[in-house]
Amino acid sequence: MRADVAYASYGTANRREDGPMLRILDAATRWRMVAVALLLLAADIVLDETGVATGLAGAAASAASAALTLLAGLALCAAAAPPASAAGIRTALRERALRTAFLSQRDPDAAGRPRPRAPGRRLPTAV
Repeated sequence: MRADVAYASYGTANRREDGPMLRILDAATRWRMVAVALLLLAADIVLDETGVATGLAGAAASAASAALTLLAGLALCAAAAPPASAAGIRTALRERALRTAFLSQRDPDAAGRPRPRAPGRRLPTAV
């Protein structure tokens, strides 16, 4: 393998020039690793000081507040979006109808499709 080949999981750094593996990692990956380490350290401190029940309650409260923040952000984005015009809706519906019109007539000889029948004489009915 050539030394200047881009490493997909570690960025595109040149191995010969950069030396240790930590230099190959890009800045965002390093920050993520630091954030995960700090999160694990904080969780360890909280669980040691307060106990598992309090830690679980804190995690549940954090998850609930994150969900509420996400929902509030989505509501604000939906309120800020311009409403669709009636003409745009009509055009989209018309184009969709034209794309899907007469699907059965596009390939009448497709597998599983019954052959069209010519009109014939009427079937005898019960007397």
